[in-house]
Amino acid sequence: MPGDFTLPQLDERVLSTLNADGSRRWIDPKAVRGPLHSARAVVAWSLIAVFTVLPWMRIDGKPPILLDVMTRHFTVFGTTFRPTETLLLALLLLVVFVSVFLATAVLGRVWCGWGCPQTVYLEFVYRPLERLVLGKGAVRSGGAATWRRIALYALFLLISAHLANTFLAYFVGTDRLVQWTLRSPAEHPAAFAVFAITTGLMMFDFVFFREQLCTLVCPYGRFQSVLLDRDSMIVTYDSRRGEPRANAIERKAMAAEGKPAGDCIECSWCQQVCPTGIDIRDGLQLECIHCTQCIDACNAVMEKVGKPKGLIRYSTQSRIEGLKGRVFRYRVAIYVAVLGALIAAMALLLDRRVPVLVEQARMIGVNFTELPGGVVRSPVRLLLENRTEADVWATVRGTGDAQVEGSEVRALIPALEAMQVDMAVLSPASSFGRGSRSATLRVETGADSSREVTVRLAGPFGGGSP
Repeated sequence: MPGDFTLPQLDERVLSTLNADGSRRWIDPKAVRGPLHSARAVVAWSLIAVFTVLPWMRIDGKPPILLDVMTRHFTVFGTTFRPTETLLLALLLLVVFVSVFLATAVLGRVWCGWGCPQTVYLEFVYRPLERLVLGKGAVRSGGAATWRRIALYALFLLISAHLANTFLAYFVGTDRLVQWTLRSPAEHPAAFAVFAITTGLMMFDFVFFREQLCTLVCPYGRFQSVLLDRDSMIVTYDSRRGEPRANAIERKAMAAEGKPAGDCIECSWCQQVCPTGIDIRDGLQLECIHCTQCIDACNAVMEKVGKPKGLIRYSTQSRIEGLKGRVFRYRVAIYVAVLGALIAAMALLLDRRVPVLVEQARMIGVNFTELPGGVVRSPVRLLLENRTEADVWATVRGTGDAQVEGSEVRALIPALEAMQVDMAVLSPASSFGRGSRSATLRVETGADSSREVTVRLAGPFGGGSP
């Protein structure tokens, strides 16, 4: 009966962030110090510094990266690209993605643990600040004073606003951002709304949602099943050395029975420091972000009990199982080949990139006019796109038997803008075959810049009337 339906009760958690009853399991990892944590801290704060400073830097008067969606101008390392050059931007994104895939196939989820902004800011800004203000052990216990929590959320709001401003600087530029900051929000309500929404999303993510972004939302963890193989470097537990696990009491009992115990002393320290709440001893899991905090924790414990370090370490599944492993892998070779092809395609497009793009555009209306003397007047529309930072005068002239009416046409193309230039081309009626012909026009855009473009001219069939 429908009324007799009850939810099944689980004996254990389905996800590391859920309790058995389906409620949220709040993760409060203990702080850990060690060589890997120190190295990650250097990398994290270097990335934070680059992310913060990069929008304020200038290369030839332009920021290194500016994705100005309002004007549809995209600046990458001092070069500004227009929307018609989206193929270059697409190739750049593909290079980034394939590079991450290659790094994953070789080094595991090194991006997640060492370079992802979610991990960098959560583990090296928000959580340390939380421990500092509330005190150890009071993060989720509710034992901290009310004023401490108010102060903490005020600091979180300030940091989130800074992150929102820095993030927006990559899309609107620092000059415009400074103007918005110094002026009243009433003067730019749309921009202020975007800032407020972005700040709210930062607060929601880093203060409330946290590790659930990695375990529930981000698809990268699920990609690891196809990106990793048995010879990829991963954070792993050496079960051959650690099993059977036993605490101090169990070890005495096993020793009395003459049974050997593994090196794992069941201290659960690897679980307590994990930012996603998993047990690395259960094997490779999609929630594992390879942050290496369990390595530092386990090495510290092994050192205290007088056992060799490396019970949890960076290794491969093949080596953990005692196999030799493979040096050459088709997966890695394919990623390298694809990455090389993408970089070569980008280099080719950049080499062929012209300062002023010239293309023929379609026209609606009269296709041609026959003039006395066997001359055909064919209207032509050219699209000229200025990809430089300065205004350019463009001069269009004819070649051979196809001449521009009036000998030439001149137009001023504003910097980083495109415009259509209409003209008429005069050519002999006898040069037309089946109602059209090709002609070559010369376009000069500077003292040392000239190129020829081929256009199609409409005309009479069979050479026109006698």
